[in-house]
Amino acid sequence: MLDEAIDSLSSVMIRGGWVMWPLLLLSVVSVTLCLERGWFWTRLHSPAHRRQFNKLSAALRTGNRPEAERLASKSRRSVYSLLAARLMAEKASDAVAIECVEELRPVVERFMPTLSTIITAAPLLGILGTVTGLISSFELLGTSHMITDPREISGGIAEALISTAAGLIVALITLFPYMIFRGHVERSYRRMESIIAAAQHNGTSDPAQKQ
Repeated sequence: MLDEAIDSLSSVMIRGGWVMWPLLLLSVVSVTLCLERGWFWTRLHSPAHRRQFNKLSAALRTGNRPEAERLASKSRRSVYSLLAARLMAEKASDAVAIECVEELRPVVERFMPTLSTIITAAPLLGILGTVTGLISSFELLGTSHMITDPREISGGIAEALISTAAGLIVALITLFPYMIFRGHVERSYRRMESIIAAAQHNGTSDPAQKQ
């Protein structure tokens, strides 16, 4: 069964032309990055992390600095804890809050530009395969010798169709996770805004900063 699947995949790769190899690379990169981002967001927005976020936000909102510091240090990998710790260490002004969010942006939006590029590039590669396949077919039709075997022409047409389908498949398997991750990114920024508002509400910054 495995040998048949490998043979079938090899046949498709060969018939689809050279464009299939960069598309295969893009598909491997896409699946790898989607798994990494899926694991990241599953952990960050898990029920346990959500409960801790609610406690941290409440501690900041009520001005309970010791409890907020304890919760922030408990989960140092969380972007919300990192943001809260930074706001408590410095004056929780708008300028500091914007700077903190910008520093955390690469963590929150990691690999998103790469996935967006794959969504755009994969169909374009498929179209390129379509063009090269049709060119090879028309070149055969334009020659002076008589074509006796229709498979000589169908090879270029098959290359065109297979590469187009492969490009669309790679784009689609990347698009749906990408849109889900975009939703998580927006939710993350809203939670950051909540943390900032809670920190500014009762001024849970370092008391030394107030003097």
